[in-house]
Amino acid sequence: MTANENNAKQQKVVLITGASSGIGEATARLLAHKGIHVILGARRTERLETLVTAIRSEGGSAEYQTLDVTDRAGFQAFVEFAQSKFGHVDVIINNAGVMPLSKLEALKVDEWDWIIDVNIRGVLNGIAAGLPLMKHQGFGQFINLSSIGGHAVWPTSAVYSATKFAVLAISEGLRQENTDIRVTVISPGVTESELADSITDAEAGKGMEEFRKIALPAEAIARAIAFAIDQPDDVDVNEIIVRPTASPY
Repeated sequence: MTANENNAKQQKVVLITGASSGIGEATARLLAHKGIHVILGARRTERLETLVTAIRSEGGSAEYQTLDVTDRAGFQAFVEFAQSKFGHVDVIINNAGVMPLSKLEALKVDEWDWIIDVNIRGVLNGIAAGLPLMKHQGFGQFINLSSIGGHAVWPTSAVYSATKFAVLAISEGLRQENTDIRVTVISPGVTESELADSITDAEAGKGMEEFRKIALPAEAIARAIAFAIDQPDDVDVNEIIVRPTASPY
């Protein structure tokens, strides 16, 4: 094996869902700057192409694939693409999420289905696609994005919070069941992103506008993700909660 081949093997390979904007994009840029191979997945392929071009222009290593996390077969193909390209997968960051807040009495049941599909099934699809490979390798790490909404519930957040509580439960179960796989949950407080764009309820949207006045930049969450990845293999950072200093919640 040549020195270049050995170096490529040692570089970590990190898959990021929801990578076309917000936390996903910021994480991709930061990790690539640190010399990590990043494979980016999202539905908006044109944004991924632009991001990959930017990362490569700065000397980073990046690839992309169209990905809908609710599509189990598509997620499997996403992981297989990374494995075929680099031979292994070190980390899967289940970042994709939606947040169509509304009171239960609004009966936005289609939005309930959507949020469950993306925020819960999307994470499970990532685990189903990546876990067999990581078990075969004997190493790997899942980083699942929850939220402060996974620790508390507010009016309009019942369904969203339920999905983020579920991410905590799924992650803890995954951690307990595997002694060779690291599992990290990142729970952001209010953060600059397009997440609130999924809110269609006027009352909830107005409340979120006020809440987001103290929002963290997405790079703050990216740094927390990078910290968890950077730890030695025998150190598993299980959860990080990142809030704005001014946040009362």
